[in-house]
Amino acid sequence: MEQIIVEKSKQYFETVVAIRRELHQHPELSFCEKNTAELIKRYLASKNIEYQSDIAGYGIVATIKGNCQLSIINCQLPTIALRADMDALPIQETSNVPYRSVNPGVMHACGHDAHIAMLLGTAFILNDLRDKFSGTIKLIFQPGEEKLPGGASLMIKEGVLDDVDLIIGQHVYPDLPCGEVGFHAGPYMASSDEVNITVKGRGGHAAKPAERDNALLAAAKIVSKLSQLYPENGDVLLAFGGFAADGTYNVIPSEVKLKGTMRTFDEDKRKSLKDNILKIAKEIASEYGCDAEVLIEQGYPSLKNDVELTIKCTALAKELLGEKKVKNLPQLMTAEDFAWYSQKIPACFYRLGTSNSSKGIEFKQHTANFDIDEESLKIGMETMTYLTINLL
Repeated sequence: MEQIIVEKSKQYFETVVAIRRELHQHPELSFCEKNTAELIKRYLASKNIEYQSDIAGYGIVATIKGNCQLSIINCQLPTIALRADMDALPIQETSNVPYRSVNPGVMHACGHDAHIAMLLGTAFILNDLRDKFSGTIKLIFQPGEEKLPGGASLMIKEGVLDDVDLIIGQHVYPDLPCGEVGFHAGPYMASSDEVNITVKGRGGHAAKPAERDNALLAAAKIVSKLSQLYPENGDVLLAFGGFAADGTYNVIPSEVKLKGTMRTFDEDKRKSLKDNILKIAKEIASEYGCDAEVLIEQGYPSLKNDVELTIKCTALAKELLGEKKVKNLPQLMTAEDFAWYSQKIPACFYRLGTSNSSKGIEFKQHTANFDIDEESLKIGMETMTYLTINLL
């Protein structure tokens, strides 16, 4: 089976590269993936793979059923979901690749074009091999990963996980060289919430403190106090990137706005942090005769890789690629809306190495020069197919 999958990946490699390049040239922003969806449907139809479309916007769910007959009586056959995200980012591409984006100010700078192409390639292989396995595979092409509330949460509400036993996600990762993959069992990526604090008081002349409050000083103390309580090197991160005060040399503003992000791997700590932000902001603002309005916009939850499933996937990846090509990854404070799936059913979200220093492919995701070594597309197809068939 391993050799068959490797040969099939070679067979479809040029097609998958062409798909990835077409998608890269025509990126679409979150929840605007109309043409992307049409491309996916076209390729699924070319292989007579059944699908449902227009789920949570432009989402698509394709289904492949194994035809292998089992001798076990009353065996409950599993259903495995494989997920690829579809949306691009509002970034103007500056790379000189021949397939660079033709949509001004929009770019596949996070590798979702590669995710789609690899999942289609995986679908082609699994469809060819459906006589070799039992069970059902659901291919989830998901819109809006980059924009709250996240397309994953919307697709779950549409019922895409109702009959699914486990889910696998694969994501490009320039921190690993092409040829390697990486896994982390347990809590892997952080929850992410947006913190908005508005401090309000009486504005006025700087030289007349009796006639005004000092919302700016109160806001500064709020940031300072919270930063002391939650240093950036802990398992809870609270960082402020926005501090807007529309005053001038001798004018104290009546309003100061703070914007920040809060991240953690623990849902209990997440709730506690929200409560503390509200309490501390209110208390400090009151000390300066001001009031604090706190709005915390809920983002993605923490991404939990099911330990048993991830250990199993790691072992299978080593069988396929060799021990030295499979790495153990550290936790990341970045967020990913695949977390919504991981909160519902056993999940494994792993990384696919895509960089190649000898080719000058080293730029990170969410940058204007991001690209991948396209040889990684073949490895991604092989890995996802091998994991899926063995788990079934």
